[in-house]
Amino acid sequence: MDLRQLRYFQAVAEELSFSKAARKLRIAQPAISRVVQELERDLGTDLLWRNRRQVRLTAAGEVLLAEAHALLQRSEETRRRVQRTAAGEEGELRLGYIGPPTQGFLGRLLAEYRHRFPKVSLHLEERTPERVWEMVARGRLAAAITRPVPGEGERALSTLLLRREPLCAVLPRSHALGQRDALTWKDLRQEPLIVLARREGVGLHDEILAACRRAGFAPLLAQTPSLMGTVLTYVQAGAGIGVATDSVAAASMPADLCSRTLQPEVSVPLVMAWNPDEYSPALKAFRELVSDWLKQGLLA
Repeated sequence: MDLRQLRYFQAVAEELSFSKAARKLRIAQPAISRVVQELERDLGTDLLWRNRRQVRLTAAGEVLLAEAHALLQRSEETRRRVQRTAAGEEGELRLGYIGPPTQGFLGRLLAEYRHRFPKVSLHLEERTPERVWEMVARGRLAAAITRPVPGEGERALSTLLLRREPLCAVLPRSHALGQRDALTWKDLRQEPLIVLARREGVGLHDEILAACRRAGFAPLLAQTPSLMGTVLTYVQAGAGIGVATDSVAAASMPADLCSRTLQPEVSVPLVMAWNPDEYSPALKAFRELVSDWLKQGLLA
């Protein structure tokens, strides 16, 4: 018993006429008669009682008609689900991200994705750059919005640059340096610095230290907390000057703090990363959405 036999039988059973069923299916009447006879032989019972003027369902035929409705409906739904999945409209998307740099746009981006693809199950993982990079490389995440991780050549991922984020100094408005519009890295020479811990963001941490060295001094690291919010709290408490990206400063700045650009400009990249060996229609749809937003300047 196959789906074609069920469709032909269903048409005859609903019309109670081989000729009407043939016209409905747009096939020759002998063909539909032959298929129904094959089905009856396969099942070992008559499904239809017929003579020259009348066709009626047998008891077995009534049972099969009810089952055929359910089976054919299930078959059609399966076909639609396969097609939706292939188009990226159904399935699962597991996305990793780093929190503060994505705060300004990620919620809006995911809301648009869910609006376009409501049947895709979305799972989010907020981790450190190193952790989400590793999870994508191992196939535990489909993609991540993160920073490139130095020394990860053996786990190379494809990346799309979303933006470059300049570093800035974060300090109390009452601080003497806060009265200036811009600062140089050399202005930080004598200041205790609050910098995100290296284990939480190796690329950001190393770039800050390298910028200080290029300016001719070894930084005095007063604190290296694990959260960017704690960096700002230390600055509020007067423990030193924080160094962060301008996007983080803009999104999280308390009223009594200010940010000042640092010259020469040093920036760190924010990228979307995915494993080029993995293919997922849901991921493809997400990448296309991110690319569209990038072109429209919506990832600021």
